[in-house]
Amino acid sequence: MPVNEDAKPQHDDPEAPEPSEESRGDVSPPPGESASAGPDAETGVPSGDEERHDVAPVGGVASPSQLGAQRYVYASYFFGAIAVAFFVSKALELLWLRLQSYKPALGEPRDEIVMPISALVGAVVAFYYWYRTRARQLAEEVAAEMSKVTWPTRDEVTNGTFVVIVTTVVSTVFFALMDKFWGFVTNLVYGGT
Repeated sequence: MPVNEDAKPQHDDPEAPEPSEESRGDVSPPPGESASAGPDAETGVPSGDEERHDVAPVGGVASPSQLGAQRYVYASYFFGAIAVAFFVSKALELLWLRLQSYKPALGEPRDEIVMPISALVGAVVAFYYWYRTRARQLAEEVAAEMSKVTWPTRDEVTNGTFVVIVTTVVSTVFFALMDKFWGFVTNLVYGGT
């Protein structure tokens, strides 16, 4: 996009920052140019003038698309905390039942005691591993690699599933016929009934 030199503000101080487009009120594209910033149709690479950058909205909360692969790291820690809490709750219930056999006054396991303890343990484990840079770095590397994976389309999955099912049916019929044939031959050779 060509820039008109007259449109640029003149500064006496060469190190003074240039005002942003929003502060100048110049956020719409010039007439005749598209507002969408996308990749070049021929190369698929965004051109330098049309490149867009996601900026966190006011309040500092980023949307899922702005987090990129990092959102998978957050989700894995969250679900890991839930899994730890689940297993701890089952272990506490089992422990409670074992203690009940020795001291019947305890009664049945109470969820209002077991669940908060389990949730707290799950959160502590998640935060512990979050603040261990080695574990978090590994999770971030895995998420970055997984974001590079080209996942199959619905048609590719459907076609692959169809091929597997047909191959399984054909193999089953083939081996069933071979079993009957060799059973017949074996009965002829050994004179079975």
